[in-house]
Amino acid sequence: MRNNEPAISVSGVSYSYTKEPFIEGLNLDVAYGDITSIIGPNGCGKSTLLKIIDGLIEPFGGTVYLNGKPSLEMKGRQRARHLALLAQGARPPAMSVEALVSCGRYPYHSHMRSHLDTEDKEKVAEAMALAGIEHFRNHDVRRLSGGERQRAFIAMTLAQDTDIIALDEPTTYLDVRACHDIMQLVTELNRSSGKTIVMVIHDLDLALRYSDHLAVMERGSCICAGSVEEVFASGAIEQAFNVEVCRVPSKDRVAYTLFPFDD
Repeated sequence: MRNNEPAISVSGVSYSYTKEPFIEGLNLDVAYGDITSIIGPNGCGKSTLLKIIDGLIEPFGGTVYLNGKPSLEMKGRQRARHLALLAQGARPPAMSVEALVSCGRYPYHSHMRSHLDTEDKEKVAEAMALAGIEHFRNHDVRRLSGGERQRAFIAMTLAQDTDIIALDEPTTYLDVRACHDIMQLVTELNRSSGKTIVMVIHDLDLALRYSDHLAVMERGSCICAGSVEEVFASGAIEQAFNVEVCRVPSKDRVAYTLFPFDD
């Protein structure tokens, strides 16, 4: 950790789409250099929380800190140099993979300069290599498989050159093999490049397998946060999802299996 400060600190954040509070008094710290997964049942506020962290929507109360700085005190491009967000279900645009990845360089441009300079091109090439898609650079994004396309979008966030990457449901619509492929890529980026990863993920098995820390949300609140082991022991997953979580033997790491409780 840097100066004992978290990469992201959510302090007393509240938000509402109607008169009733949707997120209320939420607190969460995301540690530097780890993979933190935000989990919880549908409609509990996970994606809304990511949008608040990214500054896409402004909370009604509370503060979000990025690298120790209040996020809303930054201008959009400045904030985008701290955190890159890959939104859920991004639609494939009619452009090449290289052009898509180049979009990640927007925080470093102004209305006076929109073309890519040498540094931009180097960052784009590096991002495609890290995501393993350099051989697709001239391919139309729309013609890629689901897993290949998601790698292209992740490469776009890498080109943004931030310490923190936020992923909203990065495995949505992917088959089982592609899901694990994307999660292995996320792990590689975290371990080899030191990226702090915070992601919303609906698949509990993937969250338990690939995360360092978990944050469990229920009805707009974070009811438990900590290491996978700490959250597992707390019973918060059972409470939020009405499932039983059990360890199962595994050769290389702790594995878990889920059983729904009987009504």
